[in-house]
Amino acid sequence: MPENNPIETAYRLAQERYAALGVDVEHALKILLQIPISLHCWQGDDVGGFENFGGALGNGLAVTGNYPGKAHTPDELRADLEKTYSLIPGKHRLNLHAFYGEFGGKKVDRDAIEPKHFANWIAWAKKNGLGLDFNPTCFSHQKSVDGFTLSNADKGIRKFWIEHCIRSREIGAAMGKALGKTCVTNVWIPDGMKDTPADRVSPRERLAESLDAVFKKKLSPKENLDAVEPKLFGIGSESFVVGSHEFYLGYAVSRKKLLTLDAGHYHPTEGIADKISSVLQFMPEILLHVSRGVRWDSDHVVILNDDLLAIAREIAVNGFEKRVHIGLDYFDASINRVAAWTIGTRNMIRALLVTLLETPLIRSAEASGDYTTRLALQEEAKTLPFGAVWDYYCESQGVPVGDAWLADVKSYEKIVLSKRN
Repeated sequence: MPENNPIETAYRLAQERYAALGVDVEHALKILLQIPISLHCWQGDDVGGFENFGGALGNGLAVTGNYPGKAHTPDELRADLEKTYSLIPGKHRLNLHAFYGEFGGKKVDRDAIEPKHFANWIAWAKKNGLGLDFNPTCFSHQKSVDGFTLSNADKGIRKFWIEHCIRSREIGAAMGKALGKTCVTNVWIPDGMKDTPADRVSPRERLAESLDAVFKKKLSPKENLDAVEPKLFGIGSESFVVGSHEFYLGYAVSRKKLLTLDAGHYHPTEGIADKISSVLQFMPEILLHVSRGVRWDSDHVVILNDDLLAIAREIAVNGFEKRVHIGLDYFDASINRVAAWTIGTRNMIRALLVTLLETPLIRSAEASGDYTTRLALQEEAKTLPFGAVWDYYCESQGVPVGDAWLADVKSYEKIVLSKRN
């Protein structure tokens, strides 16, 4: 950085302020640089995918807004992602759904997908130094219109979705092997009922049986990790969700799988932060889907609020950064999609930084029973100069400082996005 750089000057002053509280800022930044965030591909095209079936989103999923410039092809989506990654400090990952494969204009049904359909994604990720994560797509399909997939009473439909999930795991393992970065393959299904069921047991028995079939083949944990994702309710499944939190918690612990905690999949007033240290008592690793629900699982862009800081604190303060895989999961088509990615990801990283800079004196006070000092320091921490550290981190990583990224996105919108149909 040049001499008399105001960003570095502010950083040095902040560094002194934190040092007085026992915080090594440079050490915090080194840890932050090692925490990848997995961006969700579906923000860029409103969960459309690239299958040649022409089906609607469906299965309780809804994207609101019609902002111009959405991606219509894999190349457009990758270009938008490259722009986004250029605005975010650090090296990160991409989370792909199965219907984002490239099928050469052919109709390849989901029980027939193969790693070759994701070869371009793997090559692109390798070129850009990214890791990949993966998900079977158990929605927006003619075999999921009744709201049931892996728990369907129809054995033939269950078999179809079992095969799709098996192939998805194999694709995830191929990604992990090719990139040398473990892929997390996450299973979420929309199965449930709008009104009160007469039988809750049978669908759950079928789901457990189907999952056991999906996970029967052992895969190298260096290449692929399996995760299962619960939900409280969804649109069209307000009264009953087969894969509830309790179901998947029991399944994950008993079958040694990762449990996925999605910030929007619980009661609207319930946060996931407290769950992190609870479930990590009984499993080595978990997956997070960080979003922002407003009154329901509405997947708004992540903002730097108390809920996000609480999630980040559980990870950073407890040293869980190697045990918690952080992914984002929202889709907002009411604003520029590249901006939505950028805002949410920068906020996730910024929240981690804020909590990595938390003084150890807070915990020391708690351990000694001095709750007065604990509260006082927790409140004082809210106005510490973390913004100066964040600006320095962005500049040192060669990405825009402050809101300078917005001009870049506006320019990209004018030159690229506005030309799309």
